[in-house]
Amino acid sequence: MSPAPATKRPKPPAGTVALVGTATGDPSLLAVRAAELLANADLVVADLRCGQAVLAGVGEQTEIVRTEPGAVQGAVLVAAAKDGRNVVPLLPGDPFQTAEGVREAETVLRAKQRLEVVPGLPDSVTVPGYAGVPVGLPRTVARVDDKTSFAALAAAPGALVLQLPAAAVAKAAAALVEHGRKPGEPVSVTVGGTTSEQRTVVATLADVESVVGDLAGEAVVVVGDPVKKTDRLSWFESRALYGWRVLVPRTRDQAGVLSAILRSYGAVPVEVPTIAVEPPRTPAPMERAVKGLHDGKYAWIAFTSVNAVKAVREKLEEFGLDARALSGVKVAAVGDTTAQALLDFGIRPDLVPSGQQSSEGLLADWAPYDDVFDPIDRVFLPRADIATDALVAGLLELGWQVDDVTAYRTVRAAPPPAAPPAARKGGGYAAGRARRRAGPARWRSPRSAGRCTPAPSCRAACRRCRPGCAPSSSR
Repeated sequence: MSPAPATKRPKPPAGTVALVGTATGDPSLLAVRAAELLANADLVVADLRCGQAVLAGVGEQTEIVRTEPGAVQGAVLVAAAKDGRNVVPLLPGDPFQTAEGVREAETVLRAKQRLEVVPGLPDSVTVPGYAGVPVGLPRTVARVDDKTSFAALAAAPGALVLQLPAAAVAKAAAALVEHGRKPGEPVSVTVGGTTSEQRTVVATLADVESVVGDLAGEAVVVVGDPVKKTDRLSWFESRALYGWRVLVPRTRDQAGVLSAILRSYGAVPVEVPTIAVEPPRTPAPMERAVKGLHDGKYAWIAFTSVNAVKAVREKLEEFGLDARALSGVKVAAVGDTTAQALLDFGIRPDLVPSGQQSSEGLLADWAPYDDVFDPIDRVFLPRADIATDALVAGLLELGWQVDDVTAYRTVRAAPPPAAPPAARKGGGYAAGRARRRAGPARWRSPRSAGRCTPAPSCRAACRRCRPGCAPSSSR
């Protein structure tokens, strides 16, 4: 009997190599195509000069490899592409402004693999824009090193945009003056461009040495008339909260909206959870109430937080149920955030406050119990163990019976690995229940010494912060 012929192993589908520029490392400056490629990559090979923030959009199953600056990874990229993987090499700025980017592209094409190049905004464009320097055209862009011809730069038309270490700025300025540039020509020096640590100083070529002594890192220098407009066009460093570090006592998923608003005003939110959520010590009441939802025991269920939605959802799934278990029950949500959590679960709430998003606002819109139109008079209220009694009391006054059930406990969170950085100019504090757990705030607001801006739910507690502190009514 002859042996069966060996079957050929099928080739994996062809992979791709997408060479991506990360601009300055700010995720918001990535190209839309770059974000799409990162989200769907099998392998990301990231130069260490690319900040960690740009990797936030990488998929959970993606392999990430960090490489030393200047290291050419062409062979690795080709091998991964031949295995059918989608590979995204990340380089700072624009991929073709570095020699390694060009060599990697050549290697991939020489191996006859599919290549895509996604340009990134170079520092010479983004950093002057963030510093308020309208470079315009013509302009000359150069990276200053030992081979730089200052004679050629001094004779170049238009503004000069130079990239070099901050420690070398004074020497470069002296060399430009030596080769013919005017000593009084304006110059701007920016370090940490487009980040929360950005700092720009303006001087002339003659006296720039006196203002760059405490600058460190890579700098972008602009020489020429456009620098004269910096005072009028500086927008990034002149934002109201620029340079502030603001403590946000929330977990990252809960602090997203507030942190985004703070960043838009130039602040650096420091997200430190002060409370943690744990299951109730006695699960039986919660289990009975959730089963009662399915059995038609309740006319209403009222959610006063996202955590309450999560607790009920988890308990339903534990019993093998889903959103359909609430099909015969009216659903109330204390506010838009809680309503969105319900929508994510597939439930559209029947009642959301039309005015103030709080227990008081919910009660203002809640109809009294009517024994003609309401065959069931009971409300299921899953809440935290430290919730106030205002909503229960209000529902009882409206004629409803309330099952106030502890759905979760709030406890002190474990301390973070490192204390939040001290505020450079001051600080802020924003919290509700988290403030009551953590104690009164001691930081002053940026706009008015001796005043703070607590959430409405904790203003009464905040009056005990210190004598003479009058909580502000502004948000």
